[in-house]
Amino acid sequence: MKKERLIFVTNDDGVTAKGFWAAIEVARKFGRVFAIAPKTMQSGKSQSITLYDPLFLDLVRSEEGLEVYSFTGTPTDCVKIAFDNMLVGKQVDLVISGINHGSNSAINVLYSGTMGAAIEGSFYGCPSVGLSLTDHDADADFEAAKHYAYQIIDSLLSAEEQQLPLCLNVNVPNIALSDIRGIKVVRQCRGMWREEFFRHEDPRGKPYYWLTGAYDNYEPEAEDTDEWALANGYVSVVPVQVDMTSYPHISQLKKILK
Repeated sequence: MKKERLIFVTNDDGVTAKGFWAAIEVARKFGRVFAIAPKTMQSGKSQSITLYDPLFLDLVRSEEGLEVYSFTGTPTDCVKIAFDNMLVGKQVDLVISGINHGSNSAINVLYSGTMGAAIEGSFYGCPSVGLSLTDHDADADFEAAKHYAYQIIDSLLSAEEQQLPLCLNVNVPNIALSDIRGIKVVRQCRGMWREEFFRHEDPRGKPYYWLTGAYDNYEPEAEDTDEWALANGYVSVVPVQVDMTSYPHISQLKKILK
């Protein structure tokens, strides 16, 4: 008898986010689902963890094949408590983080709580997929994202061999399913966010700031990047690695730093 798969699901938009439940819907097609999501919005938390505050876990839903919890920690906290406390001794076949409301392409991968959780999940020896839709609307249409999430996950789980650790950053353009041209396996686009801080004053005259900004694409003409794929109607898939060593600098630094 074939063993039922166990899929872990989390996100960074919070347990009530529409995209989170869309991810659960996809995950349930592949097996039993165990899900923990932050109680509140944790966007931009990257791989941060909670060290100096107590964490509270609450059961949200329990039914055949599905357990869902809310957790007062970060997305990475959600992964850690699942693997190191609640699922000890159980084989998790896949980690899904998302579906995020908004793009996590290019340098966003470094800031994203969605991708922070996906990367953390890959540390535990199972394939992990961060899923994002380029639409920040709370009531975004996730039909295209669910379609391609299913297709990508089905291909991963059906593969005879997987080179682990494996973490994928998947972004789906905010266009109709019929208009999406397919999937592109690409690289992360080079660029950065140019931030602006808008200064205001509270009723007592104390200044406060709102952070905003725009993404500056350093290579808009390159056709092998996630930004190009999304702009041209493709789902972008970027395999993510954790080793941040700048190997080209090693030999040079060995000469300089004796």
